[in-house]
Amino acid sequence: MLETDSKSLRSVNGSRRNSGSSLVSSSSASSNLSHLEEDSWILWGRIVNEWEDVRKKKEKQVKELVRKGIPHHFRAIVWQLLCSAQSMPIKDQYSELLKMTSPCEKLIRRDIARTYPEHNFFKEKDSLGQEVLFNVMKAYSLVDREVGYCQGSAFIVGLLLMQMPEEEAFCVFVKLMQDYRLRELFKPSMAELGLCMYQFECMIQEHLPELFVHFQSQSFHTSMYASSWFLTIFLTTFPLPIATRIFDIFMSEGLEIVFRVGLALLQMNQAELMQLDMEGMLQHFQKVIPHQFDGGPDKLIQAAYQVKYNSKKMK
Repeated sequence: MLETDSKSLRSVNGSRRNSGSSLVSSSSASSNLSHLEEDSWILWGRIVNEWEDVRKKKEKQVKELVRKGIPHHFRAIVWQLLCSAQSMPIKDQYSELLKMTSPCEKLIRRDIARTYPEHNFFKEKDSLGQEVLFNVMKAYSLVDREVGYCQGSAFIVGLLLMQMPEEEAFCVFVKLMQDYRLRELFKPSMAELGLCMYQFECMIQEHLPELFVHFQSQSFHTSMYASSWFLTIFLTTFPLPIATRIFDIFMSEGLEIVFRVGLALLQMNQAELMQLDMEGMLQHFQKVIPHQFDGGPDKLIQAAYQVKYNSKKMK
């Protein structure tokens, strides 16, 4: 749909469309919405229009609504609102950045084709999807020279581009890197990733002691299965509909959801994992876990919120 709708992405002559209230026009609401959907449309429409007020006064309700999933037509604008990316001065530099040359260009080009290789928007070589993905990654590598380009981040940018035009995706990505600790995860030393692995391991030891001992006896290190969870917010683990729901919550609550979902997954799979050796466990993480929630992510998200998470302890 994005490809056929010339207005939705930067069209070839470089005209640009800003996403503002235009993203939420009632005309795009198809007439055959079920009542439930219609109610959630009206509700989210109101939230978006009165965002400043709602955010201050009804923060808890917004959090709970996000956990139930943002309707997909609203994702673009709600994600921008959640991370305060709507009016960033850096947006005006975007077209200038594209004219510059980045030392990371070769690396970015090499990885573009491996990002969502099955997805229609990205799979064709030199397609519009690959082009805008390259643009945003390149622009970011010029703005943040210390991080430059880091493998894995393209999955996050790709998801943003499935929802919104490239300048908006660029602004949201800058916000995620700066305010959501992602930049720390992607720094060359990856020290923050090591910290997350350590915190997660301590959670396993505390909540699932038998599994912790089993992992140790098999030399099955946390980073073998969990680093991609943190680096791509489960985008390389689950099919998109499920990963996107987790990403909604990440936009609203930050990295805590990755710890919660990670532990919930281990709890649900503990019995099977206890029977397996290292090789078997790797297979289980790659082949079995991604399709456990094909019926929908609600069960997983509920389990994630049963997990006891102590933010003081994490600090």
